[in-house]
Amino acid sequence: MKVILAGYNFDSEVIEELKKHEPERQDVTPETLSAAYARISRDPRPVNELRAIARAEVERARRSNQNIIFKMGHHSVAEHAVFNFDLIGLSRLAIEEVEHFRLCSYTEKSQRYITLDGDYVLPEEIKSAGLEGIFSETIEFQNQAYRYFYEKLREHVFKKFARQAANPKNHPILDGWAKEDARYVVSLATKGQLGMTVNARNLELMIRRFAAKKNAEIQELVRHLHDLAKKVAPSIILFTDPSPYEAEMMDKVREQALAFMNKNRPEKKAGKKGKSEEIRLVEHSENGDELIIAGLLFSTAGLSFKDALKEVKRWSSKKKLELVKRVFEHMEFYDSPPREFELAYLTYDLIVSASCFAQLKRHRMMTLLAEPYDPTLGVTVPPSIKEIKEQKKFMEVIRKTDRTYKLLKEKVGPAADYILTNAHRRRVLVKASIRELYHLSRLREDATAQWEIRQVSGEMSALARRVCPLTASLLGGKDAYPELYRKLFGRQPKMQPPSLFAE
Repeated sequence: MKVILAGYNFDSEVIEELKKHEPERQDVTPETLSAAYARISRDPRPVNELRAIARAEVERARRSNQNIIFKMGHHSVAEHAVFNFDLIGLSRLAIEEVEHFRLCSYTEKSQRYITLDGDYVLPEEIKSAGLEGIFSETIEFQNQAYRYFYEKLREHVFKKFARQAANPKNHPILDGWAKEDARYVVSLATKGQLGMTVNARNLELMIRRFAAKKNAEIQELVRHLHDLAKKVAPSIILFTDPSPYEAEMMDKVREQALAFMNKNRPEKKAGKKGKSEEIRLVEHSENGDELIIAGLLFSTAGLSFKDALKEVKRWSSKKKLELVKRVFEHMEFYDSPPREFELAYLTYDLIVSASCFAQLKRHRMMTLLAEPYDPTLGVTVPPSIKEIKEQKKFMEVIRKTDRTYKLLKEKVGPAADYILTNAHRRRVLVKASIRELYHLSRLREDATAQWEIRQVSGEMSALARRVCPLTASLLGGKDAYPELYRKLFGRQPKMQPPSLFAE
């Protein structure tokens, strides 16, 4: 066996320094890796030799890439070329669009840990409509409220958790709790930044999808992405023009659906929804536990899945539990269940705030469909705002925001969403396997998680345990894992999760 590290990410400034000292070099491009790996299927030479050939013949490598991708349709070779982008000064609304692409990697500026300084995007649609004044006035009103709530909440949190606050090492956590609740009143126009790592195939898809968007900020972003990528890798960014499928398909679906629907359906009314309406399990795999256990038999006992399912249906509840316990026996808080746990699915209808959605959307391997933000769904008010008795001021910000939104909606349509706050809500449909729910619950039910996503994921786990009581029995945050494990096995797991606070 021979294993070679073929390459890794370089900072663009290091690459420019290399090119400055060797201006004749043409091989400083990720295209050569794509071309070399594409040749593996037809060329018997070692792959490191194929890489050397591609670097020595860059133009030929580019022609090979174009031929393989365009003529033969093998887009997978473009996945070997990887780009890193700094995306600076995007609105929270635009960042939601970017992070919709599930096979890319993102690390985003957090409004939980960084004090916001009031920067925001002024959308071109707002400027063109002559509504800059009312938009900026409302944004400043929101930002003033953010600063006010942050100071009030910081004092409240440090007093409420005085014992933990006695240790300066815990101050960033407590300070973050104040920031994460104060941010509920800032707008989706608030500027953020993120680092994005994306392979060429997914970048091409992102460019093509964004090219079909009517949003001016997204149009500016796609121009930058396209120009920068095309400059260094022209042979693997090919299909970038929006097709009618990208540009028109969902609009046509909407038109047809509305035509088929009952015109007399009741209109939505604003107001706070009850907990049962906010988090609902609307569909799930029948006999999910049995499907997963049958999958384990399929993988280990040499049975067809049909026969495995028949076998499991004959088993007692005790036998099923014992097999599931063999899966969990050596699991630690950082482990994922095996892929057999993907055989059972649950579908949830959720109503969540923008603040909660910002975290939920990061779980991109779930199927996640989001409706536009809808002020008729009301807003989410952090419990801490109620604890400091500032609901009146909080709702004053919301009412002003809603008035501005209504005016903008009439003039600029979807661009009105920029003015909505992190407290405003949208409806989200989530389909997840039991395995994916374990990832969600470990991270988002943990004591380190933001309170709203912790509540939502906790309720999702509780609903999962009702329909899959065996395989969902260890759903929970990292901090709860030792107790969950103890209830199942009568003893503690070997590894203990880290504590939230320093002692």
